[in-house]
Amino acid sequence: MGDLNKVRLDKWLWAVRLFKSRTMATDACKAGKIKLNGHSLKPSYLIIVGETIEVKKNGFNLIFKVNQLLEKRVSAVLAAPCFDDLTPADELNKYRDWFAGKAGAEFRDRGEGRPTKKDRREIDEFKDMYFDEDDEGL
Repeated sequence: MGDLNKVRLDKWLWAVRLFKSRTMATDACKAGKIKLNGHSLKPSYLIIVGETIEVKKNGFNLIFKVNQLLEKRVSAVLAAPCFDDLTPADELNKYRDWFAGKAGAEFRDRGEGRPTKKDRREIDEFKDMYFDEDDEGL
C-alpha cells in the first residue's frame, strides 16, 4: 500500500467506520453533510492528516480530526486511533438522550420462554402508560 499522503474522503469515512458503506459516505458528501471550514466537500476530495471535518449524521453534528489515513476498512479497534472525536459535549449529550431507551429488549427470567399473547398485551399496556408515543419524536 505504501505511504499515504492523501485519501479520498468517501473511502476514509467508510474505512474508519463512520458510515456502514462507501455508498452511504458518498451520498452524505453529495448531500452536503460533510464539511471542512464550513464548505461542503465532494466524495473525491483528498483528505490529509490534521484536517478537521464536520459530519452531519442522523441530525447530529459531529466533528472529527483526521489522525491517520486508511484506504481499506478495518476493525473498530484499529479505526479508533485514526481520528479524534472533537464533538462538543452538548451535542454528545443530545445523542445520548436520543439513544436512551433504545438499547435492548425487556429482560425475562431464564426458562420462561417467549411472552404469550396475553403477556405481550400486558407489556404493551404497561409501556403505553409510561411512555407516550408523542415523546418518541423528540
